[in-house]
Amino acid sequence: MVPIFTLKLNHKINPRMVAVGKFDGVHPCLTAATQAGKVFIHNPHDRGQRPATHRLSQSTQDSDISLLNINQAVTCLTAGTLGPNTTGDTLLVGSQTNLLAYDVHDNTDVFYRDVTDGANAIVLGKLGDISSPLAIIGGNCALQGFDYEGNDHFWTVTGDNVRSLVLFDFTRDGKNELLVGSEDFDIRVFKEDQIVSELNENETVTSLCHMHGSRFGYALANGTVGVYDRTARYWRIKSKNHAMSIHAFDLNADGVVELITGWSNGKIDARSDRTGEVIFKDNFSSSVAGVVEGDYRLDGQVQLICTSIEGEVRGYLPASKALKGNLMDSNAEQDRIRELSQRRQNLLLELRNYEENAKGVSQTNSGMGVIPANTQLQTTLSVRAATEAQKAHVELSISTPNETIIRAVLIFAEGIFEGESHVVHPSVQNLSGCVRVPIIPPKDIPVDLHIKAFVGGRTSTQFHVFEITRQLPRFSMYEVTEDSPAAPAGTVSFSINERPQRVVMWLNQNFLLPEVVESPNVTFHSLRGGGLMSFHMASNGQITLTTDDIDLAGDLVQSLASFLAMEDLSVEADFPSYFEELRTTLTEVDEFHSVHQKLTADMADHSNYIRNMLVQAEDARLMADMKTMKKRYRELFDLNRDLINEYTIRSNNHNALLARLKSVNQAIQRAGRLRVGKPKNQVIAACRDAIKSNNINALFRIMRAGTASS
Repeated sequence: MVPIFTLKLNHKINPRMVAVGKFDGVHPCLTAATQAGKVFIHNPHDRGQRPATHRLSQSTQDSDISLLNINQAVTCLTAGTLGPNTTGDTLLVGSQTNLLAYDVHDNTDVFYRDVTDGANAIVLGKLGDISSPLAIIGGNCALQGFDYEGNDHFWTVTGDNVRSLVLFDFTRDGKNELLVGSEDFDIRVFKEDQIVSELNENETVTSLCHMHGSRFGYALANGTVGVYDRTARYWRIKSKNHAMSIHAFDLNADGVVELITGWSNGKIDARSDRTGEVIFKDNFSSSVAGVVEGDYRLDGQVQLICTSIEGEVRGYLPASKALKGNLMDSNAEQDRIRELSQRRQNLLLELRNYEENAKGVSQTNSGMGVIPANTQLQTTLSVRAATEAQKAHVELSISTPNETIIRAVLIFAEGIFEGESHVVHPSVQNLSGCVRVPIIPPKDIPVDLHIKAFVGGRTSTQFHVFEITRQLPRFSMYEVTEDSPAAPAGTVSFSINERPQRVVMWLNQNFLLPEVVESPNVTFHSLRGGGLMSFHMASNGQITLTTDDIDLAGDLVQSLASFLAMEDLSVEADFPSYFEELRTTLTEVDEFHSVHQKLTADMADHSNYIRNMLVQAEDARLMADMKTMKKRYRELFDLNRDLINEYTIRSNNHNALLARLKSVNQAIQRAGRLRVGKPKNQVIAACRDAIKSNNINALFRIMRAGTASS
């Protein structure tokens, strides 16, 4: 299978910033962000010269390309239908400070909005019950949606910086949900501003794409790509290269879309959505920038369009009926034959081992891996406090009940070990029937430990492989302790209509306890942060959590509410030290805003001075007044140096402001996570209103009580 068209555009393309739009309603145009704050629009169909504007101009290198001047680094772009009465698609371009909606056909801005939280990712479409299509951007821990007039119809916060977005009907209720991939390794599913599901991964989620039904593809920063169906992962593969772009397209004409991935080494591959098997591959000479689709030849057939960062574009048609379902060339057949031959060799070797083992049984039971019939693998998990020699950890003990020894252990676990696997291979002198493995989970999430162990006799040369799966509870890095006089100041209290036994059941399932607890009143010591966390339930159903870690409190509330199937939960919370830090942060935000405005005004003044100085210097040169000319140019040099220094200060101030704004958005998100359902959404919306009106006291009342009323 070869490309049906290849283009060489004289413009470099920014990764993950490629789209196809019908800006006149008819002709598809390839659109991509390029260097120096520009977006190019490739239109090979309409060769009429467009009038230049302050934004749109014709490329001097290629008559088919128009250049849109953004005048700042582009961070994301997309194209699609936004307004009800527009001729064609609207182009949307995001930067770290603004969002531009542009009508390419009429050469006009639709709207231009400041976005304080930046725009790292963008998606266009309908969300939930909101009637008009929205341009939804994800930035500094925040999500914001604008309609065709630039009105802000949607806003909420998420756990970390947003890196990827996709809209589709995840819950199969006929309305779109928003899937958000972020730098805290989570994929969150929003039904408007309510989170209905969270999927934990082990790296930053860089790309998301809808496949079909409730199935979607994802890519991570560590080279992993895979497919989920709702919350169930179908498959995943990991590469040493980075996935630059993923897209769903039916390339082998079997009626089901494949996951198309463009890689940093220039490879393009198509994988079955069911198994992850590669059914097609091709290579660019440089990294892939983006993968999109469109009828670029206007012949009624949609092509898969792949672009490289060097400006190479290739279009592929779906397979013909003769090739249906079989795109790989004869090289793939050779690979298959080699694979089957290797499998045959392995089976023959295994058969020979069985034959030798049978002979060994008839002669002697030693040396050939024969083990007692009652041999089984036993595992225990226990919490171990820090010592001088070792950090605090969870100890996984793997043992056998008889005289057999464990020769090696292989453990697969997501997000715990580097490379997701860990091998323990004791030396011959230290062989025994028990192996202890220290585990330090970086986050409070449940993890499946897939364990494989080689078991045999002390003199065995062949070993039996035992496999077992054990789940590490969510809150495994907490050790039961007695009450301490230094109780935490942070508290969360709420009422539930449940029996204490149900709460005890949750405690036993989610913590690693030395023995089963029978009371819901228990105190833990954190092995990760060193603080205390106590849990108390009164006879009237009033639960009180005390901890100084607001993130831990949110995780506990969400976990308990999920276990008890609670749809709505209001709480009262107070975290004095955290709220004091937040108050300081909000003061700093105001200071940074003031400094930003002052620096902007100073730069404008300096720009005017430079313009005047340049005119005076040129006047002196024309009048042959060299002394005055030199003086003016020296002053110009000093002014320019001051301007550069001011820009550096302004840049540092802007970065510091972004960091503080991220902290504020995370604080709102944390306050929301202390509640469940409608109370959670109400707290997030009320917090935003309090910040917009600069009512700091109301903000803290909302975070504490869930409402602004005192």
